[in-house]
Amino acid sequence: MSAAAGTTRVPDDATGDHPPAPAPGPLRAPRTLSAAGDLLRALAAPVRIAIVLQLLEHSRCVHDLVDALGVAQPLISQHLRVLKSAGVVEGERKGREVLYSLVDDHLAHIVVDAVAHVEEGS
Repeated sequence: MSAAAGTTRVPDDATGDHPPAPAPGPLRAPRTLSAAGDLLRALAAPVRIAIVLQLLEHSRCVHDLVDALGVAQPLISQHLRVLKSAGVVEGERKGREVLYSLVDDHLAHIVVDAVAHVEEGS
């Protein structure tokens, strides 16, 4: 069986029915790689992953996240600050509350794919 040009087959089971792995991409600037590392570190806490999954459904205020996740309000606020400073979430004031939402779907896909990967392996 021959692989398509620029790809390498990586079968990991007896059937070998996995799609070809993509060819390596272009080298990235160190600044880009560093920023990507910072972003992944911002997503690396279980509570922050849970927050992203909650915000994937719709925007929420802090007390909604506290109720949904069963985590104390100061801790939710701390995690939201990390996610906000990393550019993952944004807040919009609505009266006395701030509604938090995801900046874009790219980051949600990272979290969803990571969770799915772990669930498939168990």
